Amino acid sequence: MLSQAVARKRCASCACWNGQRQPGPTPGWVNIDSELDTGLCVGGGWDGDERRARSACGHWKIWPLVADQHSK
Repeated sequence: MLSQAVARKRCASCACWNGQRQPGPTPGWVNIDSELDTGLCVGGGWDGDERRARSACGHWKIWPLVADQHSK
């Protein structure tokens, strides 16, 4: 399991990414299984494309499950 900072604004912490992930153990983090994890972008800048968890784009929107944690 890998942790990634929400502040990096990568797919793993984006509301549009539907890959496997979990809120991290501490606020401001999200957990992914691997750097190679992929998920479909739904409604974002890469709509309809498979994207890796560590990819980025200019249409990032914070994932609601970590939004409350991140604002604390």
